[in-house]
Amino acid sequence: MTLQTEKDLFPQKDWPDAVEVLNEHGRSDIVLLCEHASNHMPAQYRQLGLDPSHLQRHIAWDIGAAEVTRLLSARLDAVAFLSGYSRLLIDLNRPLGTPGSIPVLSEDTDIPGNVGIDTAERDRRAEIMFSPFHERVAAHLDHRIAEGRPTRIVTIHSFTPVFLGVARPWHAGVLHAHAADLAEAILSGLRTDTALNVAVNVPYVISRDADYAVPIHGDDRGIPAVLIEIRQDLLSTRSGIEEWADRLAAALPAQTETVS
Repeated sequence: MTLQTEKDLFPQKDWPDAVEVLNEHGRSDIVLLCEHASNHMPAQYRQLGLDPSHLQRHIAWDIGAAEVTRLLSARLDAVAFLSGYSRLLIDLNRPLGTPGSIPVLSEDTDIPGNVGIDTAERDRRAEIMFSPFHERVAAHLDHRIAEGRPTRIVTIHSFTPVFLGVARPWHAGVLHAHAADLAEAILSGLRTDTALNVAVNVPYVISRDADYAVPIHGDDRGIPAVLIEIRQDLLSTRSGIEEWADRLAAALPAQTETVS
């Protein structure tokens, strides 16, 4: 039995849709993406040989990011696209074929189930999990362009407070390649709280070799696009998630328009 057949047999349980779309007709000019929203892994993959506890770690998903995205979608009246599968199976924010796309090592953890997989399995994961997500996003952007709607892309992520033994002092970062003005506007909004340590292009930088959404959906189309990173310990409670959704909603005031 192939993976595709299993997806057909159990679409709502073990094989969810690759993308969940919220508020598709929202009036905001902002398009929200959350590529690491889910830690779901179909049973057939046997957790890629990992202890179940690893699926609760950052290596499997961006903790708190989905909840922030959902709240932002409602607060801003913005469309949102959320992933359905764990980034360990295939990372939606890595170009296909790169080492980070289907990692054999994530942070300091070996991923046994990704070692030595063949081209057919790589293609199957791309077909089931990666391509449907990005095709849906691309189709939505095409539709907005055809209607002449203004658009800004904001992708929501979270990062670990400590990476390979090194503490990260920032509360949040705003990453960009071409969209410097949008990034600085968001940072300016966040800095109204003087207690926050926020900065541009931390704890990562956008790279065409290691990122997908910002360069492909944003920069290549001439659409302002940024990636927002929030430190995960700040999203460990419901109140923290709501606080950051409120902060970002204030820093990203909705711009709505009537579409004829």
